[in-house]
Amino acid sequence: MPPFTVQDFLKKKREGQKITMLTAYDFPFARIVDEAGIDAILVGDSVGMVVQGLENTLPVTMEEMLYHTRLVSRAVKSAMVIGDMPFMSYQTSLEEAVRNGGRFLKEAGASAVKIEGGSEIAEHVRVMTRSDIPVMAHIGLTPQAIHRMGGYRVQGRDEETARRLIEDAHILEDAGAFSIVLEAIPMELAKRITEELTIPTIGIGAGPHCDGQVLVLHDVLGLFERFIPKFVKRYANLKEEALKAIRDYKEEVEKGIFPAKEHSFR
Repeated sequence: MPPFTVQDFLKKKREGQKITMLTAYDFPFARIVDEAGIDAILVGDSVGMVVQGLENTLPVTMEEMLYHTRLVSRAVKSAMVIGDMPFMSYQTSLEEAVRNGGRFLKEAGASAVKIEGGSEIAEHVRVMTRSDIPVMAHIGLTPQAIHRMGGYRVQGRDEETARRLIEDAHILEDAGAFSIVLEAIPMELAKRITEELTIPTIGIGAGPHCDGQVLVLHDVLGLFERFIPKFVKRYANLKEEALKAIRDYKEEVEKGIFPAKEHSFR
């Protein structure tokens, strides 16, 4: 399959075809996701929680994100790789946003970046896209703003915040974003935003009406147990399978079953 691009995002929206996205953070899992035919891989700052064991995404650094994005880019042949810009890598200035966004493309092999925020980051989107850095926007529940939001809460349930999210989506589209992630918002609000925009929406906890969906890979595979959001569907329980395999290995070593002759050299 040829590499998936920004133009393919837009084409799928026009043709009414759903876009598939998952996160990945390393070579082995990125290779599997790519072989499965997923359209795009988000190298999310969620790496801080599902890989590093942090309580939230805020401590994740640019250097860590570039490292993980390089691993993923090295693995894929078809999926579009999108680097997630971490907290304080773009908020401080327009120049910093362009510089760090460019590093994802130049140093880490990504084809685009994702940033969180509404109208307040519209100018960031504008200057980055003018610098040929494709930008995926992200509104609704934005994990980098958990302290302001008071935790991981559904957004847009009242008329005022819903109106603001609709406005933000239009402003970000006008600024040049090629797609917008809608996280943890009511499905009817997501439906309205999706219908009003010409760029695709990618839902995570935003219902079935978005143009595509994204989930954290470790949630899909049953590898993250600290909490399970309502919007997650587990498609496997790899933790239990891994636990069984490791216990079987331990037992065979202790009983002298492994290594056997077929695992030994003469």
